Amino acid sequence: MSEQDPLHALTLDHQLCFALYSTSLAMTKAYKPLLKELGLTYPQYLAMLALWQNDGLTVGALSKRLLTDPGSLTPLLKRLERDGFLERRRGPDDERVVTLCLTRKGWELRTRAAHVPGCMMQASTFSSERLMALKNELVTLREQLLKTP
Repeated sequence: MSEQDPLHALTLDHQLCFALYSTSLAMTKAYKPLLKELGLTYPQYLAMLALWQNDGLTVGALSKRLLTDPGSLTPLLKRLERDGFLERRRGPDDERVVTLCLTRKGWELRTRAAHVPGCMMQASTFSSERLMALKNELVTLREQLLKTP
């Protein structure tokens, strides 16, 4: 199939979505041994990153921050609570509002996780400047795609 053929755009290796998807899988795989040492899954790590940045988020705010459905967070948050990293507190005025508060163990985990970003940067073999430029491009792409109906 030649590049002039309109069906060429339908080849797997021509797809940006596949490049992003397969890179995401590779990234998650690279994170796995680092996070296993911490007792976290990749989605749990993302939740902890958000809470380390802004402790006391509600489930709804965390869901919005992680661009995910609140219902899909519930099992993940229950495991983090069971493991002693956070407490889920129901609102006094509205029990539907659940606030997430890190425990001492949750804050201590932050110190134990401090090496993870450096390990991932080293695994990529990219300079910090190149990684930041790539991240910025991806964020711009994400923002544009989120505007699409």
